[in-house]
Amino acid sequence: MTDPRPEITAFRDRMAAVGAATLTGLHALEVSGRHLHPPNLPKLAERLKPLAERLAEAQQPLRELPPPEGADGIRDALLRGAERAEAALRGFVDGGTAGQAGVPRIIEAMQENARAQEALYPLRFALPPLGRLFAEEPWHERLSELDPDPPEGLSVGLHAGAQGGDRDVRGGFVFYVPERARAGEPIPLVVALHGGFGHGADFLWTWLREARSRRFMLLAPTSRSTTWSLQSPDADGKALRSMVTFLTERFPVDPARILLTGLSDGATFSLLVGLAEDAPYTALAPLSGVLHPLNHAGGNLTRAAGRPIYLVHGALDWMFPVSLARMARDELEKAGAALVYREIQDLSHTYAREENARILEWFDPSLSLDAS
Repeated sequence: MTDPRPEITAFRDRMAAVGAATLTGLHALEVSGRHLHPPNLPKLAERLKPLAERLAEAQQPLRELPPPEGADGIRDALLRGAERAEAALRGFVDGGTAGQAGVPRIIEAMQENARAQEALYPLRFALPPLGRLFAEEPWHERLSELDPDPPEGLSVGLHAGAQGGDRDVRGGFVFYVPERARAGEPIPLVVALHGGFGHGADFLWTWLREARSRRFMLLAPTSRSTTWSLQSPDADGKALRSMVTFLTERFPVDPARILLTGLSDGATFSLLVGLAEDAPYTALAPLSGVLHPLNHAGGNLTRAAGRPIYLVHGALDWMFPVSLARMARDELEKAGAALVYREIQDLSHTYAREENARILEWFDPSLSLDAS
């Protein structure tokens, strides 16, 4: 039955308008981020500008309307997420109009995009349409199944360790335990490494939708410096191993199914530490990185024999030309790695989110959506 009070109807309508504009903006940011290539920037900015304006216009009427009793918390939380989303859209537009010099501004905008998702995640119960942000499409009509009653003896959802959720602190980590996890039932772990100047609390959202939909644990560490210790792999490498140990001692992680992946510098580092002696990772999936020379000096290539590696690179990559990826492919094949090489023709130096599903099903067929 519809509530007859006009103020309640007006509040719901304005909340819905903000939610819809936020969802539209965040979806457009994800699409734009996938096609983040310097020549494309002006056109992408042009497409995003009206969405930023629409989101700003949707927020103001909601701010002006006093919320019903007890509804101020949900309204304020939605507005915080909308503000982040608007900031991300405007940052992308500002960066896009500056050409290649605007790329750092766009990277900041994509970080705001992640922070908007972080703000909105708790609202998936109160505002179910927002739940579609955090689930793959086959789950959209049964979102409630992704949030069953919490399992006894197991803490699920988002967690932060060692101040990992603080963007002003480096060297920590965040992790996610799927709400559908069951105590005592081993599940896979994906360790995802951000690119240079990134942060684990932001990069986690690159994988959370799949972790939630396919039921695996997700660990997103933060490098101790602005990027990973590429010249001294043990510095960050030991920290990563200790984080994995922390999780395996406290949660039902299957030690036979631990995937290490990463973007850009995170991809380069994933090969460096993933092929190191006594590394706990059972498969590697670097995206848009390179094969660092220390892999030769440290004997890593001798340990690549038989190792499952899923290597992704863009033909349009302007930071690490695709010729470097082809050299890495040839070296890893020569070393005997169980290699899958994916060269994507329209991919620049950015994240190919569509590869997540392919990587997961290659890594562990039980992580297919059909099996979930």
